Amino acid sequence: MDGLRDAVAALRASGRTVAFVPTMGALHAGHLALVRRAREISDAVVVSIFVNPLQFGAGEDLDRYPRTLEADLAALAGEGVEFVFAPTAAEMYPEGAVETSVTAGHVGTLYEGASRPGHFDGMLTVVAKLFHIVRPDRAVFGQKDAQQVFLVRRMVDDLNVPLAIEVVPTVRESDGLALSSRNRYLDAGGRRTALALSEALAAAEAAAGEGLDEVLAEAAGAFGDHDGIELDYLVVVDPATFLPVDEGATGRATVLVAARVGGTRLIDNADIELG
Repeated sequence: MDGLRDAVAALRASGRTVAFVPTMGALHAGHLALVRRAREISDAVVVSIFVNPLQFGAGEDLDRYPRTLEADLAALAGEGVEFVFAPTAAEMYPEGAVETSVTAGHVGTLYEGASRPGHFDGMLTVVAKLFHIVRPDRAVFGQKDAQQVFLVRRMVDDLNVPLAIEVVPTVRESDGLALSSRNRYLDAGGRRTALALSEALAAAEAAAGEGLDEVLAEAAGAFGDHDGIELDYLVVVDPATFLPVDEGATGRATVLVAARVGGTRLIDNADIELG
């Protein structure tokens, strides 16, 4: 940990800029898109791989979450990453449960936060720790985790963290399914069923000019074409506040959707222009 901090400090002292990509491993093409963007905007790239226990609640898939460190390291070597930080839980939390944490506030209790209580407090706490360890100039996140991006940006602003946040658009399969480490849990039938999420977003975008009620109706209708999927939430939010938009709202908005396909929970989102 100290060695990484010293190495990054030496890079910055020499005038080189450093971009940081925090991940939980099980890397796929979406993660590598973040790494490539980090390379484009900086002189050196640091990637962390850490499955953070603080952001998994009771009954969630902490033990089941895929861990593919050897393959991840090989993929990152192919991208020319300067440093990979892959600590253990004991290294990140040497005293066990932390007494000091970052709280995500009201927005952190909505949507993903309502389905996964405490998730965003745990996420922000580990991200804050990683920012202090790495001390990068920029940090790169994916738009697929839109609520996470909003909360990280707000933490950076609220706590005057001296770095810039870069956001990369969601990477998708050719049929529209957003890439996710959890997609590997889907069988062939579940994989087809999971397309309901991206289909719902496409329907929302097509209906955006007709107002909020039509957006929600058309997006929800996409789930009627698939069996074996349970909708968790479907909501249209103001990207500036991440609160639900009011009826009659116009302008830029973000559609958030989450659903379960069998035992696999998936999320997705898209920006639309309400008319």
